[in-house]
Amino acid sequence: MDDVTDNVFRQVVLEAGRPDVFFTEFTNADGLIYNSRGVSLRKLKFTPNQHPIVAQIWGTNTENMEKASKLVAKLGFDGIDINMGCPVREVIKKGAGAGMIGNLKLSETIIKAVKKGAGKIPVSVKTRLGINENVAESWTMFLLSQNIATLTIHGRTAKEMSKVPADWEEIGKVVKIRDRIAPETVIIGNGDVKSYEEIMEKCRKYGVDGVMVGRGILTDPWIFNSLQKEHIKEDYMCLLKKHIELFETTPGDIKHFAIIKKFFKMYIKGFKGANTIRQKLMDTKSLRDLTFLVKGLISN
Repeated sequence: MDDVTDNVFRQVVLEAGRPDVFFTEFTNADGLIYNSRGVSLRKLKFTPNQHPIVAQIWGTNTENMEKASKLVAKLGFDGIDINMGCPVREVIKKGAGAGMIGNLKLSETIIKAVKKGAGKIPVSVKTRLGINENVAESWTMFLLSQNIATLTIHGRTAKEMSKVPADWEEIGKVVKIRDRIAPETVIIGNGDVKSYEEIMEKCRKYGVDGVMVGRGILTDPWIFNSLQKEHIKEDYMCLLKKHIELFETTPGDIKHFAIIKKFFKMYIKGFKGANTIRQKLMDTKSLRDLTFLVKGLISN
């Protein structure tokens, strides 16, 4: 998730419970090529303990996608994921993200370019059921014919954004298509999964090889921990304290104070006085003040 699953937050997730694979925020290939020391490159920062980790890139310029893939491979990533599912209108207007759905000629060219740039590391695609209507059968048949390592399918169209429940029945149909035409391709389902139990249930019921968790991590940062238990206020506060420490000490990351504030709703919820505490945290003006307040809340 853009501006959420950054280097620091992935380290926080490691504290709570490791997923099988990490994916970065989606990163624009043009930005990587033309502004190699800017924000785009910072989005690809990771720590050694995050392996295996996949870099997610997007764009429509074939040459830049190939160059970006070469850069990603040199950075030591374990795979490259092409985003063909972002529903943001500005991205779709550029023909990128979900705007690539149905554009078979460009999509094939982009996949080939990324494979060439990637060298030996695997290439995957993340997509949706369609743009305005469900075209998953024809679209995923095409993608599965491209000899990609993994296909992640989000169970909504771009038009639906996240406004309707994810259609896991359609994801299950993609699994059956895979079984017929590309049995070696891994299928990952995505959409509305908020617990470890749901992850296991989706795999059993729909036959996916794995489940990608997006917004669900903001509901339960311990979602990947198989040793499930009920977490109390102190658990959330200690994890928030760890998040702040990592935010302060991780080299090369953007230090805008507002970044940390967007996570407060994840940590401060579900207990008496949560709204009041969250507002106090929002009112802090510096990391020093925030750290002092959080330490006080933990000791109390």
